[in-house]
Amino acid sequence: MNAPVNPAPKVYAAISKVMGDIGRTGISKDRKNTQQGYQFRGIDDVYNALSGFLSAAGLCVLPRVTKREVTERASKSGGVLFYVVLDVEYDLVCAEDGSKHTVAVSGEAMDSGDKATNKAMSAAFKYACMQVFCIPTEGNPDADSESPEPAPRSDAKGDLGKNVPTDRARQVAMEMLSIIDKPAADGDHEEFKKSLAALDYHDRVLNVDEDLYVAVGEQLSASKRNVWKALISKARAAEKADRAVTNAGRKF
Repeated sequence: MNAPVNPAPKVYAAISKVMGDIGRTGISKDRKNTQQGYQFRGIDDVYNALSGFLSAAGLCVLPRVTKREVTERASKSGGVLFYVVLDVEYDLVCAEDGSKHTVAVSGEAMDSGDKATNKAMSAAFKYACMQVFCIPTEGNPDADSESPEPAPRSDAKGDLGKNVPTDRARQVAMEMLSIIDKPAADGDHEEFKKSLAALDYHDRVLNVDEDLYVAVGEQLSASKRNVWKALISKARAAEKADRAVTNAGRKF
């Protein structure tokens, strides 16, 4: 007698259904960052767009913070700025059979009051959903609704980057160099993967903090900065081409 065959976990079918549903509408970047002027999609946009699709697919998203780090920094006004980094796991649970898949992401945020952890949770959830459900979009790289600022800025560009600790700027610069200098063992394919890694890091770390962006730039040579910009441009061009192909396919 043949042994009974265990049915496939239905959580993956539920995830696939949400991907298909959200893929037909996407989440456009209709909001505008007031400090830097780029378009973005906020956490409320993600909640509003996904809520109905998750319910229809019988898919629950359950968060769990596994690690929290808080660093206090002095603001330009003499106050305290809280920088929070969270490691968060999300259990994607199928309501029909209880099967689940766990996704681990990190979220970072800064705030001068008591909202840094809340902001970091929002960032973690937003990026988890963007990547798990492959949510299509248009516009500039995704970011939070407010660029974190240690204190009110002067209009002078020369003030940017001065509040970032040198060790932090060097750490980020080294992480960027590890991407830039990674050997291209497989030619163009590896170079393309490198460009995607650079864009992901750029969106998560640099685009949300203009001070850090400027401070890190001072740690890199002009040639390395140019290589980084070229990698970002290549990845964005690929994303634009993918969207064009996807949109063309929807017309048929």
